[in-house]
Amino acid sequence: MKPMGAIPLEFQSLPLTIGGRSVDELLMSSPLFVYDTAIVRNRVAQFRAAFPGIDLHYAVKANPFAPLLAAIAPLVDGFDVASAGELARVVDLDKAVSFAGPGKADAELDAAIAAGITINLESENEADRALAIADRCGAVPRLAVRVNPEFELRGSGMRMGGRASPFGIDAERVPALVKRILAAGAEWRGFHIFAGSQALDSAAIIDSQAHTLDLAVRLAEAAGAPPPLVNLGGGFGIPYFPGERALDIEAIGAALAPRLSALPDTRFAIELGRWLVGEAGVYLTRIIDRKESRGEIFLVCDGGLNHQLAATGNLGTVVRRNYPIAVATAPPDAKRETVSVVGPLCTPLDRLADQVDLPRASPGDVIAIFMAGAYGLTASPWEFLGHSRPGEILV
Repeated sequence: MKPMGAIPLEFQSLPLTIGGRSVDELLMSSPLFVYDTAIVRNRVAQFRAAFPGIDLHYAVKANPFAPLLAAIAPLVDGFDVASAGELARVVDLDKAVSFAGPGKADAELDAAIAAGITINLESENEADRALAIADRCGAVPRLAVRVNPEFELRGSGMRMGGRASPFGIDAERVPALVKRILAAGAEWRGFHIFAGSQALDSAAIIDSQAHTLDLAVRLAEAAGAPPPLVNLGGGFGIPYFPGERALDIEAIGAALAPRLSALPDTRFAIELGRWLVGEAGVYLTRIIDRKESRGEIFLVCDGGLNHQLAATGNLGTVVRRNYPIAVATAPPDAKRETVSVVGPLCTPLDRLADQVDLPRASPGDVIAIFMAGAYGLTASPWEFLGHSRPGEILV
């Protein structure tokens, strides 16, 4: 038997309910992603209490489901997008929007300038193209500079600083670009400094934010202009796997607050995706077969890595570990057994859980994969092998 991550507190009672509704009531067709808005609201409230006066931006790439975006819009101060497709999903939600990403096409820059949103420039060449497009259409572009810092976020699942990178402009070249943006008559919107993601070490995030603020002060002095906004990035992780613990954001907020006076005329934002929505999502998939092979039990489901690539360990995970999982329809006193849970695809990579302890289950029962609210369906190859697209609902 192998361990699995801890089921979020909101879902630890069986049979499972989500948003006060039973799985049988929710699962009109299988598979299905369900997102609980109450959990998202609770995360936002926790952030507001820990970071008073700091703007909260939602990173749309974490989950771009349209009803979820509409529910989040009144709760946050802005959206951060990474493509024209994401921009189209939020442009009418009446929030500040910024656009990051190292490969913005001219058509995307044109759309961003026309919409009046902030472009986080990733290179000097991108700045030249944005200024030329704005000049042709007679617009004043809103331009921020994404900085590639000389430091990284220690312990992050995806490090995005402290090295050569396609993301952002090396810090030492930023002041010259800011001066050029100002000289061109563009509206300079500040800095975006993102050092890493999926960190669960509050001390590492505190250290990274301190370095970020020091860097922002140095860049502002060298450029000769205070930044209107500094996006401090995010990096807040959630505990997917055995032994991981929830991040202490109260400690992070307490350490950050006294440092903000270093730039008294600047607003600050923190950009979060998975921390806001990851634990709010549950992926439900029905068991279609139960089989034994060489003494092992396999529960074969109607969905797998084609919908939940991350849970199978195939989305950036070096060592495969088990996400939290449950038999959603099991009674509390069900007899338990060691099983592996797999999807319907013709590949051994399609394994949702490996040798885990679960209540005994049969065809027709429902498996719940937790931590499914971020980087789920849109980060998975849902057309692979031609299986149907799963449903998504908000409760």
